[in-house]
Formats: sequence, C-alpha cells, structure tokens
Amino acid sequence: MNSDNEIAGDPSMVPHLLPQGRSEHPGTVAEFAALATALAGDRECWAPLVGYDAASRWYHRLRTGPGYEVWLLSWLPGQDSGRHDHGPSHGVFTVLDGALTEHADGRGTRVLTPGSLRVFAPGYRHEVVNAALVPAVSLHVYFPGLTEMTMHPRARDLSRGTPAQGGSGAPGAPVPRAPSAC
Repeated sequence: MNSDNEIAGDPSMVPHLLPQGRSEHPGTVAEFAALATALAGDRECWAPLVGYDAASRWYHRLRTGPGYEVWLLSWLPGQDSGRHDHGPSHGVFTVLDGALTEHADGRGTRVLTPGSLRVFAPGYRHEVVNAALVPAVSLHVYFPGLTEMTMHPRARDLSRGTPAQGGSGAPGAPVPRAPSAC
C-alpha cells in the first residue's frame, strides 16, 4: 500500500487537510513541536483512547486543525512501520509510552523514549519499530495532513544476500473514528 488515503481520506473532501490562512493554530515547526509536547503531557486526554491490535499497528486520529492532523498510534512488541516517507507532509512525533527504535536514512538508528521528539521534512525516509518487550504508544503531527505514505523497500540483508521483508502493520487497514476532543 503506497497511500494512507484509507486512513486520512480524500484531501479535497476533508477541509482540515487543505492549506489555510494564518490563525490561532500552529504555523511553524516550533509551534507544531509545542503542540505535540502539550498533547503528550495531557495523559488524561489520550490514555483512555489507546487500543492495541495484534495484527497491525493501531491508529486513532486525535485532532484535526486547519492544514494539520494529529494521530495516536500503538505498537505491540515487534510491530513496525516499514521503511516509508510521508509525501509532502512535514511531521513531528513523540513517544508517549514504551520505546521505539527509528532507523533513518543517512542518520543511523535511535532509540526514542517518552519525551523524545523527532521533527522531519517532506521526503524524510525512516522506519520505526517497537523492538522492546512491552507495548509502546506514540503521537504524530502531520502538516499538511497526511495524504501519502510511500513505502520503500528495505536495504538488502547483506548477511543473507536477500531482500528484507516489508513492515508489519502497514498503513491502510484501520478505519479511523472521528477525531477526539483532545
């Protein structure tokens, strides 16, 4: 699957995904990072919404605003995103619970724990995996709203000489509920 349209919907039909004029909503990377940090700190808002799915990563659209959206994701041990980019969207993500490992093209591997914040531009390729033995929860802000998620093949597994397998829990299966009030 090369698109998150099943999750985000047709951008022409969803006004919050369209670019908007300046308002009281975030407009800079720093403001979106502050939004992610503020939502992460509001555990009473997001914690009751978290769900888990043994077959794939679980998604919930937490909030939408003019030109952006916020997603809550859960990751059981071993679940991963596959190597992907986010099309024309910028993004900010933070870990809320557990730990996630990010493999970013040209930037190496990082273990992200609660409070870790990653900011990326369009075209940023990475893979995120829950390599821990406990579930993890993360919060993702995309601006403009996520309309593409291009999957990229992983590099060859040089020790075996074969291509590595794609990510588990590839996007597209879950259908989001209406955004929460967070």
